Amino acid sequence: MRLSSSSIAAGATTQGTVSLNAAASTSMTISLSSSNTAVASVPASVAIQTGAMTATFTVTGLAPGSTTIAASMNGASAQSSLTVTAVNVNVAIAGLSLADSTVTEGNTSTGTVTLTAPAPSGGATIALTGSSSLIVPTMTVVNAGTTSVTFSYVTKPGSGGISATVTATYSGSSASASVSIAKSTTAVARLGVTGPTESETCEMGNSGKTLNCTFNASTSSAPGTIVSYDWTYSAGGMMFSQTTTSAVLTNPTVDCTLLPSPPPPGGAMSVPLTVTVRIHDDKGNTADAADPGARLLPMHSCGY
Repeated sequence: MRLSSSSIAAGATTQGTVSLNAAASTSMTISLSSSNTAVASVPASVAIQTGAMTATFTVTGLAPGSTTIAASMNGASAQSSLTVTAVNVNVAIAGLSLADSTVTEGNTSTGTVTLTAPAPSGGATIALTGSSSLIVPTMTVVNAGTTSVTFSYVTKPGSGGISATVTATYSGSSASASVSIAKSTTAVARLGVTGPTESETCEMGNSGKTLNCTFNASTSSAPGTIVSYDWTYSAGGMMFSQTTTSAVLTNPTVDCTLLPSPPPPGGAMSVPLTVTVRIHDDKGNTADAADPGARLLPMHSCGY
């Protein structure tokens, strides 16, 4: 019988493993005990299943002190010693640093959380939060015995030109750091289609006069300020176009010529919809994006 760790902090756990010298011919129950139940606890028993040679169990540290964890079966026994230490209540966040003071939108960078003392047994789980323009993991762990951990975060596309903040929190302590998000050095168009109930889906609405969906290019980026969006959309019939100053086009205008002549091929309930956008910024830069994977539901309009 062995323990994954011979020392843990009060409140932490470690794993114990019991082993046989041959595979069990039938399920076997191994009795478990702690010589000092005030220091650490274990389950009353653990089963080694038929055909297996090992089984694992959890040991929980309760209070500072020493104990012996024992496993026994049919008069045979094995044991391991365990020390439970006091929780270091003085461990706190000493600081949070970001590797880069400026990160271009859509790119990845790293941050480092540092503690005032080594993390206790079991590690220190650090909660992370970030501004809406950042994609930050919800948590990261400083391994036991170490004082820092590095994590990655992403600046969202289209968020250039602002400052954002990352905050780390642990055991009542916290620290924050800021990063400037730079605009992209080249124009990049990005496009998504969202329907009333699901993505990549539009419905004919208003008796075939509008599309019940939204085209969204808000994550597009450019060195300058994006001033216009040229949209085109087709579903096998006529191609329609519309220009907006907003990154979002809701309920695009159409008519029945957007669709191919009914009935739909093979009795399909939808037809493919291709949407494109070209962005223009105030410095003369342009970029194009297409979403060829959308679909259009005729919704019994236009002869369908």
